[in-house]
Amino acid sequence: MQQYCVSLTEYKRLPTREVKVGNLVIGGNNPIRIQTMTTTDTMDTDATVAQSIRCIEAGAELVRITAPSKNEAENLLHIKNAIRAKGYDTPIIADIHFTPNAAEIAARLIEKVRVNPGNYVDKKKFETIEYTDAEYAEEIEHIRQRFTPLVRICKEHGTAMRIGTNHGSLSDRIMSRYGDTPMGMVESAMEFLRIARGEDYHQIILSMKSSNPQVMVQAYRLLVQQMQTEFGECYPLHLGVTEAGDGEDGRIKSAIGICTLLEDGIGDTIRVSLTEDPEFEIPVCRDIVKRYTGLQATHNPPYGTQALPYNPFAYKRRGTSAIHDIGGHKVPVVVADFSNVNTLDTHSLEHIGYTYNPHSDKWSIGDAAADYVYTGNHIFDFALPGTLQVVCSHATWLAAEDKSKYHPLLTAEAYLNGNLTGDGATFVSVDASMDYGSLLPRVKQDANVVLVAHSTGTSALMAVRRLIAELMLQGINNPVILNVSSSDATVDEQLIHFATEAGGLFLEGMGDGIWLHNNEEDLHNTKVSGRTYLEVKSNEQFLNNTAFSILQATRTRISKTEYISCPSCGRTLFDLQETTAKIRAATNHLKGVKIAIMGCIVNGPGEMADADYGYVGTGPGKITLYRGKDVIRRNMESKFALEQLINLIREDGLWIDKQAI
Repeated sequence: MQQYCVSLTEYKRLPTREVKVGNLVIGGNNPIRIQTMTTTDTMDTDATVAQSIRCIEAGAELVRITAPSKNEAENLLHIKNAIRAKGYDTPIIADIHFTPNAAEIAARLIEKVRVNPGNYVDKKKFETIEYTDAEYAEEIEHIRQRFTPLVRICKEHGTAMRIGTNHGSLSDRIMSRYGDTPMGMVESAMEFLRIARGEDYHQIILSMKSSNPQVMVQAYRLLVQQMQTEFGECYPLHLGVTEAGDGEDGRIKSAIGICTLLEDGIGDTIRVSLTEDPEFEIPVCRDIVKRYTGLQATHNPPYGTQALPYNPFAYKRRGTSAIHDIGGHKVPVVVADFSNVNTLDTHSLEHIGYTYNPHSDKWSIGDAAADYVYTGNHIFDFALPGTLQVVCSHATWLAAEDKSKYHPLLTAEAYLNGNLTGDGATFVSVDASMDYGSLLPRVKQDANVVLVAHSTGTSALMAVRRLIAELMLQGINNPVILNVSSSDATVDEQLIHFATEAGGLFLEGMGDGIWLHNNEEDLHNTKVSGRTYLEVKSNEQFLNNTAFSILQATRTRISKTEYISCPSCGRTLFDLQETTAKIRAATNHLKGVKIAIMGCIVNGPGEMADADYGYVGTGPGKITLYRGKDVIRRNMESKFALEQLINLIREDGLWIDKQAI
């Protein structure tokens, strides 16, 4: 069975059990709920109450607070009472990792506890252990004995529970049998869920979080399939990308993971984990949720067969025939949209990664330089950089002298009406929400056509996915560029829109290029640090950066340094925002290097398994540096840590001086 949601061709919510958390109901047909997590010290009651209220007033429907030991768990009652005394009845969640005793205390005091099955009973020492079936069963029985008391307390007190698997904290036992895989994440949660069901306890929400959106999406899909197969029903799902980071990258990465699932009707509550104050997470959550509020089912035609032509649980890029540098084994290309640019000069190209030096008559090309530029009815009157190609209208192409540089864009209707263009690449725009049945046989016979897929329907991702699946079913190997247009009114909304409709398809191996378009006027009133957004960046730079960030987040094209940065919480042992900014400023020129910046040891080593280097708080003012999973410098003074991180990168031959770039 490949299906993991109600429908792959129209928007429908996945039916889930209803779970009551205080006065809030999650799952079923209830709205998608929004939550966040405090960053204050849980023992500082006043600070935690104040921050919780700021989050509630911003729109948080649940507030999670860390409880790493019994003292913090007991103090949750004082925090809860103070919040209630100020007139707020928002449910409180206790975040538990290593301490069953803290969970059992909290479960008697507040509305919900979150446990991590990877470290609630199991341990993680990065050891590989060979288990016989009998030994494995004995470990499961040990988990049952340790976990059942919490289940019974929750059942007695009407307390809800989230079984929250983190990719970065899978236990050595799970890793030994399932590996570092989405299926291992699913089984980690299912072990705990089976125990709870055995106690007839069902007030459970589950999550499958990872800092890699691809792993996260695959794990949730597998979990839905596993619950349906094993139980014939699904429990509510909390969605989130861990350690997403800050700024635009954090928003893009979160939206790709969360919205790819929401598009398929999967997800009952969300959190956007940003390395920013928690109240700033809420507006992003609200922008995401409103995309699906009141969204009606769309009625796209079904796939040609019942079986999907791709595996939704594992990444494999769709096979295509290369046309110039598009498709085949080439990385996805970026098309910069200059259709609203009236004056085309050398300075215009600076916004998309090309800098011209008139003295040497040479171009400098950045790592995030667009591969194509769409000019509409305009032609450049100067020699372009050697790597840059132009897409333009058919009439403009006819007038262009250099047919090796310029390529025509045709509507599907014009293409079918015989506007043939010779031996070069022909870009054909296709609306995936319209009838394209007569177009595909013609395209199949034309090795020069690059399809530019978009949708004017309400569920664009599903429509374009259906089109690409139809190409696969019919054996049509022409490359496809994903063309996404946004008319949203703010930067955050446009980032979410682009990340959802393009990023979700790249996660499934669909797409040989990305082309983003918007209405520049929509961004003029968006404020960033007191200035309008387009005073900070040009619209062309915004679209180009967003396109490359989407490719980076989906791991389909690496063009810059990647940061895996956790949101701060009460466990954080240094100023995470300030430290992240310092590390980013020193290392953001190291293309392809992945650096994890983790506030504490809870998820640090695990989530860093996907990173090249890790910077982890291990005590007040103390930092431990990792190379992959291995400790390299332990418990050093924080004031020396950044210099030592740079030295470590230098030792590995990956350091480049900025002056050399």
